[in-house]
Amino acid sequence: MSDISTKPYLLRALYEWCTDSGFTPYLAVKVDSATTVPMEYVKKGEIILNISYGATSGLKMDNDAIHFRARFAGVSREIYVPVQNVLAIYANENGQGMAFDVSTTAAEMAATAEETASGAPTLSAVPDRASEAPAAEMSHSPDGDDEPPKKGGRPTLTRIK
Repeated sequence: MSDISTKPYLLRALYEWCTDSGFTPYLAVKVDSATTVPMEYVKKGEIILNISYGATSGLKMDNDAIHFRARFAGVSREIYVPVQNVLAIYANENGQGMAFDVSTTAAEMAATAEETASGAPTLSAVPDRASEAPAAEMSHSPDGDDEPPKKGGRPTLTRIK
């Protein structure tokens, strides 16, 4: 049995906590081709969305996506955010909430799924013997410009103000 993500459940719980506490729930979202948001409000590939009852119409938080209608500059827009692209949910008034690691977006996952589902053979270059030795030597030489590998394990909580 595949693991079920806890992320959509945590998003719904924190949304409920925000509204029950009288706070305004906000979503920080990583925007890609799988999201439907007004692109004129996207900064550095991210957007912040007010998902309070008064700011949205027909809010639905499923296990796969969050979708609703909202007004931007007086114009009603349909918003679609894959749960996988949510960076954080927090109360606007005090910044309390939860941040998530978004290492792979929904669009990247869909592209990977299409590649593996097609089953089509792919071509790749095979190095000749003369070029193998220098490549092996280069890979073992220490280089000060390399970044340290990213740590795996549990994500850390970052407070967003």
